[in-house]
Amino acid sequence: MRALVFDDTLHFDANRPAPTTGPGEVLVRVRLAGICNTDVEILRGYHGFKGVLGHEFVGEIIEDGVVRRVVGEISAVSPGSRSRTWFERSQDADRSTLGIRRRDGAFADWLVLPRENLHLVPDNVTDEEAVFVEPLAAGCGILELAHIKPTDDVRVLGDGKLGLLCAMALAPAAGRLTVIGKHENKLAIARGFGARTLRLAEWTGERNADVMVDCTGSAGGIDIARRMLRPRGTLVMKSTYASAGATAEAATTLFNTLTMAVVEEQVLIGSRCGPFAAALRLLAERRVDVRPLIDARFPLEQGVEAMARAQAPGTLKVLLQVA
Repeated sequence: MRALVFDDTLHFDANRPAPTTGPGEVLVRVRLAGICNTDVEILRGYHGFKGVLGHEFVGEIIEDGVVRRVVGEISAVSPGSRSRTWFERSQDADRSTLGIRRRDGAFADWLVLPRENLHLVPDNVTDEEAVFVEPLAAGCGILELAHIKPTDDVRVLGDGKLGLLCAMALAPAAGRLTVIGKHENKLAIARGFGARTLRLAEWTGERNADVMVDCTGSAGGIDIARRMLRPRGTLVMKSTYASAGATAEAATTLFNTLTMAVVEEQVLIGSRCGPFAAALRLLAERRVDVRPLIDARFPLEQGVEAMARAQAPGTLKVLLQVA
């Protein structure tokens, strides 16, 4: 099969062996996949992963002779595991993670996941929308962890793909929602779904936020987010990044951030994955529109070029057309 592979170098492989299924697993034909910042961090050493990249996808399976479109949770456990919910699977010590940890990913013609990881895509949700389910679910996951009141001042720091998707997920629950970033075209998208916006350069130091969500993907982002948060406020941390190459200055900043969070009694919440059912419902009920986040589309054969485009400043979602 065709695949985009990272094994210290990133390259397109036209003859990668197709995956085989184990007990409880299903072979999925990939239709469309999305490039995530985590894929970029893997190129920099995150998790030491080698293999087929990619974990955001929409594909198809055949059940009872019928072709069905599916999306898939990325954390996979063995059939004998006691981890039954999406959260339990995401924390299972023996899990594999699609395109991230011990399991080839979605930048290929075929992938394999346990059947319990798969969710059927409603007919009224297009492939271009369904490919956003995994990161949109990550935004929905915030609502399972942080109690957000209608009177709360909620702010999302970072106007990239994840930041905008988190803001979309939070918009129905937040009485006052602000997206903070650097790019006017991205902030315009936020205003399009009703969020207030603030350019980071215009922040004057006020600390009014009851809830801050860090989606910067930057080691320094958590420090900025904490400084925007009131004492005893809640900071939700969504960013993951490779530690390789981290500077002493970055380590000192993180140390000071944690120290001041203790002094100001702020609540720190780590948030990674989220409920696919909630994300699919938002898309099916037309409560969010993810299509403005699509920046470019490349055929799988041009995956190396697509990854380069995804790393260009200001780029939103880059898609790989597989089928």
